[in-house]
This record gives sequence, C-alpha cells and structure tokens, in this order.
Amino acid sequence: MENAKISPRQLFVLIILFQLGSSLLIPVGLTAKQDAWLAVLGGMVGGLLLFLLYYKVGSYYPGLVPTEYMAKIWGPFFGKIFAFLYVLYLFYLAARVLRDYGEMLVIFAYPETPLFIVNLLWMVLVVYTVRKGIETLARTGEILFVVVSILALTSLLLLVLNGSIDTKNLQPVLEEGPVTLIKAIGESVFFPFGEIVVFTMIYPYLNQLKKAKRVGLYALLFSGFVLSVTMAVNLSVLGFSLLSRSNFPLLSTIQTINVAEFLERLDVFFMIGVVIGGFFKITIFFYVAVMGATSLFKVKESSHLVFPLGFITLFLSVGIASNFSEHIQEGLDIVPLYLHLPFQVIFPLLLLVSVVLKNRKKQKKQLAMK
Repeated sequence: MENAKISPRQLFVLIILFQLGSSLLIPVGLTAKQDAWLAVLGGMVGGLLLFLLYYKVGSYYPGLVPTEYMAKIWGPFFGKIFAFLYVLYLFYLAARVLRDYGEMLVIFAYPETPLFIVNLLWMVLVVYTVRKGIETLARTGEILFVVVSILALTSLLLLVLNGSIDTKNLQPVLEEGPVTLIKAIGESVFFPFGEIVVFTMIYPYLNQLKKAKRVGLYALLFSGFVLSVTMAVNLSVLGFSLLSRSNFPLLSTIQTINVAEFLERLDVFFMIGVVIGGFFKITIFFYVAVMGATSLFKVKESSHLVFPLGFITLFLSVGIASNFSEHIQEGLDIVPLYLHLPFQVIFPLLLLVSVVLKNRKKQKKQLAMK
C-alpha cells in the first residue's frame, strides 16, 4: 500500500464526489417515472445496508484491503482468484465511467473529435493524479467540492427565480404502483450507492480508522439526499416525458434557465460540475484498481503499474461497446445482474459468513484448549 494518510473530512468529500459523479450525468431510478426521486431515497437505504456489510467484513481485518483479507479468509488459492476477479471488476468500472464521460464530451462539446482522443486526454489526467497519490487527490477534492457546491446552489436558486420548477410534474405519487417503485429502488441500490464497495480499498488510509463507519454513513446520507433533490428538480422542470428522452437531463434542466433575458445558456455550469465529478469517479475507480493489482501481485511500487494499466483501461473503454446506445443498454441489462450483484452483494455476504464461522471455530478451539 501507498504510505499515505487522509483525514475523515477528506474521505467524506471523496465519497460524495464519487457518488454524485456519473449519477448526475446518467439519470437514476427512471423505471419509477415521476417517483424516481423516491427510488433514489430507497436506493440510499439499501446502500447504507451494503456499506454496513462491507464495514463489518473489513472490521475483522483493520488496516488490510479486500485483496489481502480475501486470502486470509478463503485461503491463498481461492482468495487470490476472487481477489483477481475483484480487481478486474474495478478496472471494468473505471473503463465504463471513462466511456460515459468521453461520450458526453463528444456529444455535447466535441462532435468532430474521435472518442479515443477524448478518452486519452481523460486518462492522461487520471494517470498523472494516481501517480501523485491519494493525499493529492484528497486535497484536490476539498477544493473542488467547494466549487461544485457553489455551482449547485447557484443553479438551484436561478431555477427558482426563473419559475421553471413545477411540482405538479411529480404527481401523482406511486402512479405505477409499489412493485415498479421497488424495482427502481433495486436498480438504484447497485448504481450509484452499491459502488461504495470500492472504498474498502481506501479506508486503511484513514488517519482515524475508528471514524470510517460514521463518515461513510454520513456521506451516503448526504449524497443520497442531494441526488434525490436533483432528480426531483429535473422531473419538476422537464417532466418525465422530456426527461426520459434526454441524453443528459441535468443539462436540459440548466438550459431552461433564463432570468430577465440576461442570465441564460449556463451550460458551463453543467460542464464544470460533471467534469469535476467524472474526474473523481474515474480516478478513484482506477486508483483502487491499481492498488488492488499492486497488492495482489506483490509489486513493490504501484507507479510501475500505472502506465500499462492506464493504457489497458483506455482501450477497454473504447472497445466495450460499438456505440453510446449499446453502452447504455449494456449498463442497464448486463452490468447490474452479472457484475454488481455478485461483487456488491453475494461475495461480501459470503466473506462475512466465512469470517464469522472461522472466528467461531477459532473461539471453540481456544475454549477446548483451556
């Protein structure tokens, strides 16, 4: 592991920027239609339960990352196999989010620029940051969090002054029934809240490890509230029909701002906000993937892996789908069931059951010896 430490406040900021990253770009919980904001709140509750699961497993091995304690729980052979699969999962998610933001920039700002070139520029910045380490990323997060907060509050104030918000678009509540809402909640548990599983690779860097649980819970609550409010505002301004047809609903919402024929076309707010969020989400995914590979393969210096793994992530981001529609469909139909469900729920549950049984067996053996 890198010889570095971050504060609880820095961890809080990193979790929020990570959680809000691509979830502000790609709408969450739309299966529930105008109840999407409720689906987000339900997904947040599920995310809190998953976080407690991850924290409980990690509490048996404080100071160790999953790729290390998997080998202690399941043995060196099976433990390393699952650790390797976990690292592949992290790299795939880094590539997916890189594709998300590359496509956004191509569609919105650089239609004549090849996707590969846009993603290459993203990866240059990400690789540079990862080489600088987690402390540099955390300090950067503290500064940019203030910028994002100011942009968000300013946008909300302008939307209110503009009179764009119509709460009638949120009615009727539960029109599609509770079953549809529960399905949407299940989807939002995996994305974005279940993705906090990646922070199990970062908790050992916390200089006050006992505060990891409280910081994680508060950060999830805060990001869930902000995301729910954002979805409610998008629905109130656009209505479900228009929102569902928009590639980037938050951008469409901001484009409606027109105060006194003076303040309008504030697309730059969207660009700054989502670029900051995208940078942190891609970087954190890539960072923990590199750290996982470093731990798994016993590499002395993680910097030796950054460049080759950066190129692999870059080419993977371009090759995972032939176009944006296929990329989105893959994220909706394949990723939740075959990737998120095993790595966010099934494997952590198996780890917890295994470690509890192992500890009970150890305690019985100690009692028998006495």
